[in-house]
Amino acid sequence: MRFLIVEDHPLFREALEGALQMVAPGAEILQAISIDGALEQLSAGAELDLLLLDLSMPGTTGLSGIIRIRKAFPKVPVVIVSGHQDPRIISGALSLGVAGYIFKSSSKQELAQSIGEALQGLVCIPDAYRALRPRRAPSPAHDLLKRLHDLTPQQLRVLEMLKRGLQNKQIAYELKISETTVKVHVSDILRKLNVLSRTKAIVEMSQIDFATLAGEGTTLRRERAQPDQQ
Repeated sequence: MRFLIVEDHPLFREALEGALQMVAPGAEILQAISIDGALEQLSAGAELDLLLLDLSMPGTTGLSGIIRIRKAFPKVPVVIVSGHQDPRIISGALSLGVAGYIFKSSSKQELAQSIGEALQGLVCIPDAYRALRPRRAPSPAHDLLKRLHDLTPQQLRVLEMLKRGLQNKQIAYELKISETTVKVHVSDILRKLNVLSRTKAIVEMSQIDFATLAGEGTTLRRERAQPDQQ
């Protein structure tokens, strides 16, 4: 079996590695410390039984890290391992079709049990979430998540950089593409998000940041994401 741990904290990478070895002794365990690093390994042909992903890493905004992986590799099963325990945040992650959500505060035995459930095809979620999961109707942020699924992986990267305040020239330099290509991507992003300006796109993106989900009580129902055409 082969797993990929996407986590920037070395001590927790070690803890996850130990839990994986309990579930599948002798398995190959790959590691990445960023979303870009994970996508590089997947693009290189790494076939995975499971990808374990931390939500809070440098270079990611809100749910964009999950979205990028799901868009580029929709068939790779992803389990979130996070310190966020707000049920509304968990619901937001599950709305993107992940295979489960595990608290970082879980013991190694609990981590191993949840990973084992995911490998059996079950959606592993904390017991506390089952009792507290939100019952309200989806918010506007839920509709935005659906629109974000229309973006290509490259457009998601451009959108992240817009959120960071980068101008077209800077985005072109970081992505090693022309400014004209950046302008095309920005136009497509605005069209797909149904907004009139890049400023409005940034405002819309802020609706799915974890701070907003937790602070304003945004509620998202779980809906399995369907594989998108590239």
